[in-house]
Amino acid sequence: MSLYRHCLMKSMNYMKVSRSDFSRLLHRKSAFRCRSFSSLISSRTSFDLGRSPARDSSPNKDYYYITTPIFYVNAAPHIGHLYSAVIADCLHRYKQMRGFTSKFSTGTDEHGLKIQQAADAAGKDPLSFCTEVSEKFKSLFQSSQISYTDYIRTTGEQHRRAVEHFWTVLYDKGFIYKGAYEGWYSTPDESFLTESQVADSKDKNGKPIKVSLESGHQVEWMKEENYMFRLSEFRPALLQWLRENPRAVRPTKFYNIALQWLQEDLPDLSVSRQRDRLQWGIPVPGDPGQTIYVWLDALVNYLTVAGYPEGHSQWWLAARHVVGKDILKFHAIYWPAFLMAAGVPLPQAIYVHSHWTVSGQKMSKSLGNVVDPLERSQQYTADGLRYFLLRQGVLDTDCDYYDDKVIKLLNSELADTLGGLLNRCTAPSINPEQIYPSFCGLCFPTEYVRGSPERRAVPEDYRLVESVSRLSAEVEHHFENLQIYKALETVSHCVRQTNGFFQRHAPWKLDRNNPQDRRWLDTVLHVALECLRVYGTLLQPVVPMTADMLLSRLSVEPSRRGWEDLNFLTRYQGENCPFEGRTLGPDTGILFSRLDRTEKAECKPKKSKKVK
Repeated sequence: MSLYRHCLMKSMNYMKVSRSDFSRLLHRKSAFRCRSFSSLISSRTSFDLGRSPARDSSPNKDYYYITTPIFYVNAAPHIGHLYSAVIADCLHRYKQMRGFTSKFSTGTDEHGLKIQQAADAAGKDPLSFCTEVSEKFKSLFQSSQISYTDYIRTTGEQHRRAVEHFWTVLYDKGFIYKGAYEGWYSTPDESFLTESQVADSKDKNGKPIKVSLESGHQVEWMKEENYMFRLSEFRPALLQWLRENPRAVRPTKFYNIALQWLQEDLPDLSVSRQRDRLQWGIPVPGDPGQTIYVWLDALVNYLTVAGYPEGHSQWWLAARHVVGKDILKFHAIYWPAFLMAAGVPLPQAIYVHSHWTVSGQKMSKSLGNVVDPLERSQQYTADGLRYFLLRQGVLDTDCDYYDDKVIKLLNSELADTLGGLLNRCTAPSINPEQIYPSFCGLCFPTEYVRGSPERRAVPEDYRLVESVSRLSAEVEHHFENLQIYKALETVSHCVRQTNGFFQRHAPWKLDRNNPQDRRWLDTVLHVALECLRVYGTLLQPVVPMTADMLLSRLSVEPSRRGWEDLNFLTRYQGENCPFEGRTLGPDTGILFSRLDRTEKAECKPKKSKKVK
């Protein structure tokens, strides 16, 4: 038993176990006893995800590695793809503001039967077809201010080497064996399915067919000799990992779904296709007659970007994946099992989001309602579409898109409320010197005292100060809990409070020649500009261009736009304000222009969700 434990522990140490050691291990009768195996895996890869959200739970506390799925290039990008990228980009920018060294990876998945068929239909060779579609994703992400640090294509040479190495490790350790697969296969999903995962249906001609219960795509019966992964051996280890790490898959709804899958036996997984059926992919090392299964190939991309097989631990120990709910099983079941088998630590967390419907219907080419994100970002601006997706998107609930909802939200919250406040505070009629004016503690004392001759502040003003003072902590809490929509709701509430403050004291009615009125006028402007500075800083991960425009107008230099600079209204606390007295930045125009409703935008479903 000591040799057994010794070899297993070595296998967990970044694959430094020798082939001879593991060969001896595999021939022991107890080599695949899951209880012992899973306990050792879990002890090596467990991590604490239950700490305070104010702190990062990664072992590498200065590093943060966030990924999107790599997107399949069988068709042009749609709004769901952009949603995944915007979530990851927001978290990446937020962590950078918190002082982390952050890596953000996205890219395209370019192998598989669907790609082979799509390229044939387009009359192009597969690589040219992939390059053309991949460039569309890259163009969308660049125009949408997706600040990725790495863009990976699975047709790249570095990725091929990583996949070959990963496969060889699994094979040498005995977790891949050659066998025969017979069962259902969905080409659109590139997924093998059990009998319980398919149902009877009919095609458009009324012919009986079988379809995937999850996706609705037609499946075919497949029988072929290929390589199998011993997925069945990992059910106990996967259960233990999830039970010991309840925040490993988030939100909780999807964690529970993953747990439910593990209540049933896991069949071994086919991880290759015969080369004569699938030519467009990475050949199995040592067996050119077989092609590596597209999902095994694709999942390794996260390791490739981290630097696998050598020098990847710095980033990999800080890894988080953003994925859509339709690929949850691949990321919460297959991927952790592959990693356990290879002796690689599991990712810190898997963040799962739901889908977007369009006017209450599922997005579908046949319905002609697929939303083109590039077209919409040009129509509503990149920041506008980003704001809508993050303000309305709730990870564990499908969300509905229609143009009128976008227009109403952006006009209300970005153009009127936030942009209107900035316009009022910087209007030459109210702020002719174009400065960040002084704060008067006599007009706005730290305590509300009735009868004070100089005091102009009223109880509602103190509630505003209290709300904005705790805003950064609330936004941080919501970001850490993946509730970006709640963070934006909280910011929007404070912006409305600030507009109320400005309206309540009507600075345009004050006499600038009266010393007391002038002190109060300057104080009102100072408080409002301080509020705007906080809002602009907090909104940087969500609407980077709009936030930059706002902060530049307030003359807040880039070096003072970090999380540590969110000290609100320091003069109210008796401290100096570094911005007081400085000249405002140049007026570069309206912060966010109001959008006009079009005839198309006026169409909306009978039932719609209110803006949260």
